Amino acid sequence: MDTRPIGVFDSGVGGLTVVKQVMKVMPHENIVYFGDTARVPYGSKSKDAVTKYSLQNVRFLKTKNVKAIIVACNTASSNSLSAMRDATDTPIFGVVVPGVEAAVHATKNNRVGIIGTAATIRSGAYETLIRKQNPNIEVFSKACPLFVPLAEEGWTDNEIARLTAQNYLAEIVAQGIDTVVLGCTHYPLLKRCIGTAVGDSIKLVDPAKATAQQVKTFLAERNGQNTENKEGVRRFYLSDTTNTFAFLCQKALKYPYQAEIIDIEKY
Repeated sequence: MDTRPIGVFDSGVGGLTVVKQVMKVMPHENIVYFGDTARVPYGSKSKDAVTKYSLQNVRFLKTKNVKAIIVACNTASSNSLSAMRDATDTPIFGVVVPGVEAAVHATKNNRVGIIGTAATIRSGAYETLIRKQNPNIEVFSKACPLFVPLAEEGWTDNEIARLTAQNYLAEIVAQGIDTVVLGCTHYPLLKRCIGTAVGDSIKLVDPAKATAQQVKTFLAERNGQNTENKEGVRRFYLSDTTNTFAFLCQKALKYPYQAEIIDIEKY
């Protein structure tokens, strides 16, 4: 048994959707979450900047004696995962590979849409890995940069969010896709708007679910699970104050957790 916490970080508060899935499949695990709200969004930054931020985030989580780290940010996962793994011996899990595997299993007509930040789409990580698993799958990608600020603002299901989703997604829906990967952990917060825009016949794949299950399996195989018969302790840290943390925390986790502000530049 290992009672050390699982570390999770994201560019902002979108990673709470990953925390939700971790809590669901591993309710006894302790969790330390860091949201880099001072520097959100990562999706418009260069690869070098994303890597610098990601390494700082990893170093911060390491001070909390975490046993594993989940990179709950598709931009960081698709651009900087190798650099993070090279910098530490702590097991690090990205969200891209689990999302790819879920999409490959979900599609029936081999036409898959990927939506994400500009940096995630630019990296081509999803397309490369999907085609490696199944070269017959056609991939249609679309950057949706406004989704992150909408989620961070708490505008997850209003007229502006709905119109934005319709505008972004019409192009890939027209390609006859039957599956869409929510390639940013902020996007499940807008799941209702996205679902309405693509229609009921298109399956939405949330990589967070597959990622949480992957980490659970990894820990179980190494006797690294926390088997204490009590609910895990969850601690939250942000790099800047945000008016939407409490709202989105309540929306995603159904509980009003409090967050501590830290200076991430020290790490």
